[in-house]
Amino acid sequence: MSDNGTMQKEEIFAKVLRAGRRTYFFDVRSTKANDYYLTITESKKFTNEDGSFYYKKHKIYLYKEDFDGFKEILDEVTQFIVEEKGEEVISERHQKDYKKEYENSAEEDGNNQTDSFTDVSFDDI
Repeated sequence: MSDNGTMQKEEIFAKVLRAGRRTYFFDVRSTKANDYYLTITESKKFTNEDGSFYYKKHKIYLYKEDFDGFKEILDEVTQFIVEEKGEEVISERHQKDYKKEYENSAEEDGNNQTDSFTDVSFDDI
């Protein structure tokens, strides 16, 4: 019995970072060849004029062959920012009650709609 058809949607490993109005989902997925890759989804909550909510989501796919380069550059640019500007957030829009919440995700939180995502630019984060 082959699981290749269902492996795409099966939760393999997931972590969630809740950061104010933004939530970041780190999900390990399986390819058709049963290898693993990482998806990183940024979900940002917005409020409509009538008080209802909607979310904008952006997703990137990160494959094993890119892990080393990605981590190296991410470490380099984040270190540069902290060295240049420190760790205190300098922004008029920063929420004073901001807190980070890390958690394991046992559910997808509705992130199965990969067709509706756009690539995220790190300029947006």
